[in-house]
Amino acid sequence: MPMRTRLSMHGLGAVAAMLVLVLLAALAAAVVRLGWTQQVTFGQDINASRAVQASNAGVQWGFYQARRGIWTGSACNGASQTLDLRTDLGFRVTVSCSTDLYNEGEDSNGNPVTVRLYTVESIACNGAAASCPDAASVGSPHYVERRRRSLIAQ
Repeated sequence: MPMRTRLSMHGLGAVAAMLVLVLLAALAAAVVRLGWTQQVTFGQDINASRAVQASNAGVQWGFYQARRGIWTGSACNGASQTLDLRTDLGFRVTVSCSTDLYNEGEDSNGNPVTVRLYTVESIACNGAAASCPDAASVGSPHYVERRRRSLIAQ
């Protein structure tokens, strides 16, 4: 009888070794997946900061056009232009401008004081369309879009 007991316990080590190998393979797959996710997230962070820089550049360009360039005065209303910054940052930037006049009271002589308020909106995206936002690329995992709106009084 002792011989039968030894033979039935002989395969237990192989089953335990296979179980350990399966667990180690699952752990290795999880580590690889985590590393890949971290790399994709890092790439998206870099693209997001580039989009912010492109959007900021668009706002600055728009304010220049509104105050000194082609959009001065009422020409700013409804004006829009797309900047191609793909060679520098990999983004296109659509800049739009609107303006309003406000009465800010009166000066010391009783004359009304008017202030022109410029609103410049800049949308930066890395899609394939000619302007931003790019509705066709929104579902892409690498699509990044940033929007900035700023006001300036003159």
